[in-house]
Amino acid sequence: MRSWLVFEGPIRQAIHSLKYRRNVALGDALARHMTRFAERLDWPVDVITVVPSGKQRLADRGYNQVALIAKPLASLWNKRYSPKILKRTRETRTQVGLSPAQRKQNVAGAFHAEAGLISGKNVLVVDDVATSGATLVSCADALLKAGARQVYALTVARALPHHGLQIV
Repeated sequence: MRSWLVFEGPIRQAIHSLKYRRNVALGDALARHMTRFAERLDWPVDVITVVPSGKQRLADRGYNQVALIAKPLASLWNKRYSPKILKRTRETRTQVGLSPAQRKQNVAGAFHAEAGLISGKNVLVVDDVATSGATLVSCADALLKAGARQVYALTVARALPHHGLQIV
C-alpha cells in the first residue's frame, strides 16, 4: 500500500470537499496528479477497482467519491477500470472515531470479490484515506480469496498518528 500525500492541510480540505460538499470536479484533478505517482510505483496492475461505498452512504451522497478519482486515474494510466469487482456484503459503520482494533472488526468480512473478474490478475484497490489500513486489508483478503494474483492499494492520503489515532 502506498499513499500519495499526508492527510492534512490542502489535501484534507480537498478530500472533504469532494466527499461532503459535492465538489466532484476534484476527483479528476486529484487523479491527474496521482497518475504520475502511480506510474512511478511501477506496479504490474491489470485492473483498478475501488473500495465500494455502503448502500446508505451511496444513497445519501449520490456517488462514490473514490470512483471519481479511480476512473480518471485508470484512464490516464491506460489501465482497465472495473468498479464492480468488490461488493459490500454488509453495511459497516463509519470508521471515523474508531480505534485500530474497532476498525479491523468493523470491516472484517465486509467485502466479497467476483472471482471471474480477477482470477490470476494483479488488482489495484483505490481509496481516499488510509488510517489503520483495515478497510484495504479486508478488501485485499476478499480479492485474494477470489483468485487475484496480487493486490496493491493506493490512497490519496495517509492519516498519521498525530491526527488523533494510534497506529498499531
